[in-house]
Amino acid sequence: MDKRIAILATNGFEESELKSPKEALEKEGFTVDIVSPEAGKIKSWDVDKWGKEYDVDKTIDEVSAKDYNALVLPGGVMNPDHLRINEDVLVFVRDFFKQSKPVGAICHAAWTLINADVVEGRTMTSYKTLRKDLENAGALWVDKEVVVDEAFVTSRNPDDLPAFCAKIIEEIKEGKHDLQHA
Repeated sequence: MDKRIAILATNGFEESELKSPKEALEKEGFTVDIVSPEAGKIKSWDVDKWGKEYDVDKTIDEVSAKDYNALVLPGGVMNPDHLRINEDVLVFVRDFFKQSKPVGAICHAAWTLINADVVEGRTMTSYKTLRKDLENAGALWVDKEVVVDEAFVTSRNPDDLPAFCAKIIEEIKEGKHDLQHA
């Protein structure tokens, strides 16, 4: 199954939330690109300290949502806080929803989605501290390990990664969802 997946991240992403989905997607035979506003390497956050560096495959100005079958957004606190103020990032994210493609977001990644204006009317979950942010943006927040709303997959934290990875793979295999929307 020849599918290309973008994982969008910048410095301060939660390491397990990028590494685990990337490995699971590659195990399925998908091609996975780490996309970032920065070229070169980006540094992970590992629970409570800086973690490993990861190579960036493409910069945000080199890609378009049409190049990919799905998008995955890892969390961490710093990562989405930086991504959500980058207009190129927000256009990239919004375009996956406009093109009815699967999108997966875990933990604090919902901040980027709020700024991209794609959560209103959607049922989703996130790290518990983002509940009010999401509700204020018009989302229906639920406390479950994984929530799927028409190809839009969300999870709460690294403990949910097995369920998150299984669901995002399932949605990617299903392909475009006509009811996926921004």
